Amino acid sequence: MSRISADDVRKVAQLARLDLPEETIATFTPQLERILDFVAQLEAIDTEGVPPTTRAVEVTNVTREDSVTPTSVREELLELAPQREGDFFRVPKIMAD
Repeated sequence: MSRISADDVRKVAQLARLDLPEETIATFTPQLERILDFVAQLEAIDTEGVPPTTRAVEVTNVTREDSVTPTSVREELLELAPQREGDFFRVPKIMAD
């Protein structure tokens, strides 16, 4: 006896905003059942004492130290702005007071 019915597949598809053709429902029903069986296997694993992680291999961000360097094109860049206010670009207000 299957735990997943064709109506369950239709409901999941609707929640996921998927337009599944009716002829694919019979294909997806056993597949969804197998997915749930696999999740049940994962739930049975003892994870006590295992620290949470977001990925299998830790990724470290390689950064460099910021440094201020003079540029010879500053004035040219400011002149390209549609509106300028002194040494700054003037932009439209996007937040209310």
